[in-house]
Amino acid sequence: MVTYAYIILFSWLTFFLIWTVGSFSVKRDIRGGRASSLFARSWPLRTGLIILGIFAAARILTDTARYTNRSLFSTNNFFAPSALQGWIAALLTVLGIAFAIWARIHLGKNWSSSPAVKEGHELVTSGPYRYVRHPIYTGLLVAAFGTALTGTYFGLDVFFVYLILIFSRLNKEEKIMLELFPGQYPAYQTRTKRLIPFVW
Repeated sequence: MVTYAYIILFSWLTFFLIWTVGSFSVKRDIRGGRASSLFARSWPLRTGLIILGIFAAARILTDTARYTNRSLFSTNNFFAPSALQGWIAALLTVLGIAFAIWARIHLGKNWSSSPAVKEGHELVTSGPYRYVRHPIYTGLLVAAFGTALTGTYFGLDVFFVYLILIFSRLNKEEKIMLELFPGQYPAYQTRTKRLIPFVW
């Protein structure tokens, strides 16, 4: 039986798999992004992580199939979600992950796992970047919020840790883009919001 727990876990596993595979083809970092540079250069590291990810996904999804929504998400819960809330959580997780993947694919080789200047860096303002300047963060924030709606301490921890991570990176990334595109980025800032379309 397909449960909202299964959908949430499958969504996050899909995200990690696509992120890992996508790291095979990114531009070289010329400033910052040390961890992503090492990851981009080391094909054995990438391959090993992909293999581990596949085995972990198979194990988690197999174990998840043995449980119902209630038993899986009522262990160490901050609150017990209703069935409706569980499915809303799954929907938000799917939509958030899908939006982040769209942004990641649209960004292409300019992507980096941490704020960095890429070789031949380009300013991307189309696709999801037409609506917000950091759509990957927007999508993952929505997905993390959806996961937190399951009421687990783990889901809530992921959401709050992710909030801290986002706000620790936003200013750094904006500063880099202003340095790289002093003529274009200020205009881009005036017509788009950071994370929430039409709001902020």
